[in-house]
Amino acid sequence: MATKIKICGLTRPCDIEAVNSTKPDYIGFVFANSRRKVTPQQASKLRDKLNASIIPVGVFVNESIENIIPIVRDGIIEMIQLHGSENEDYIQELKQLTEKLIIKSITVRHKGDVRAWSNTAADYLLLDNANGGTGQTFDWNLIDSTEKLFFLAGGLNAENITEAIAKTSPFAVDVSSGVETNGLKNLTKINEFIRRVRNG
Repeated sequence: MATKIKICGLTRPCDIEAVNSTKPDYIGFVFANSRRKVTPQQASKLRDKLNASIIPVGVFVNESIENIIPIVRDGIIEMIQLHGSENEDYIQELKQLTEKLIIKSITVRHKGDVRAWSNTAADYLLLDNANGGTGQTFDWNLIDSTEKLFFLAGGLNAENITEAIAKTSPFAVDVSSGVETNGLKNLTKINEFIRRVRNG
């Protein structure tokens, strides 16, 4: 199965134009405190311009469920990514109330960290380093075998993505800073990243 691609942290109309031309499988709108944070109103305007084949994901960190529901209800996002310390009760309640697929981000520091989440109610895991969004990789050898499909994140770019996929066999890869120049999405880097994922 071909590795799917998520470009995270889109903030500008030109970012949407870039992904519309390259067609990743997913894009991410960050609603948590970050230099890439967008408001629901900003994300709604960007979503309106997004190609219908691309799935928009909302990224949240320890957000109240009450604040997530309107963003789902208004059709701004189609999937939910949790990047905080959300527990199983929270994940199950959110799934029940939104009926959306959920990605749970986990930090991989040790062998066993991935296996510990094998029974989560989340539909996917996202494996990241201790400080997401820093452009730093983690030791891919720490990834346990798991039946839970996962997104690989953390320091991915065009130079290391082929090796990353070969070593970890992820369901999807998630990139943000690795396709940026001076903190802004770069069409050339997005193109090259996607080309390398799809061409192997």
